[in-house]
Amino acid sequence: MTKAHRTFVSYIDKSREYYAAQGYDAPYRWATHTNAPFTPFTKPLSQCRVGLVTTASLSPDAPLSPYTARSQPAPASLATEHLSWHKGATDTDDLGAYLPLDHLAALAADGVIGSLAPRFAGIPTIYSQRRTNKWAETIREALADDGVDLAVLTPL
Repeated sequence: MTKAHRTFVSYIDKSREYYAAQGYDAPYRWATHTNAPFTPFTKPLSQCRVGLVTTASLSPDAPLSPYTARSQPAPASLATEHLSWHKGATDTDDLGAYLPLDHLAALAADGVIGSLAPRFAGIPTIYSQRRTNKWAETIREALADDGVDLAVLTPL
């Protein structure tokens, strides 16, 4: 019997190698945040409304901007091929891996979480900290409008 083993992709090294191969003089600078806006829970998870934010897109023709869509029923698919992500290291065949709405609905039905937000939010992957920071407020407002206590972030 052969043993299966897991390997990993060192995204930091891969990114540095990629940018060096493109002729950039300085190594890639990762986005940094000195002040992360994390807040401790004020109530049990079983009483929290949970929202979801994905970096997938509704369709390949949709504009690369923030959006919201109904959480239930969960969409059968989302568009990912036109977005920036490491297509050699993974795939997007399993919708539940980056849009686990059905999993969250089951957790709500079991009483693990209070409820699933009526909408999920999307912010398509574009690798721009400036644009992501600009769009973050739009996503925050949508989550607040839905009474979300905590958000699950599922990037591609």
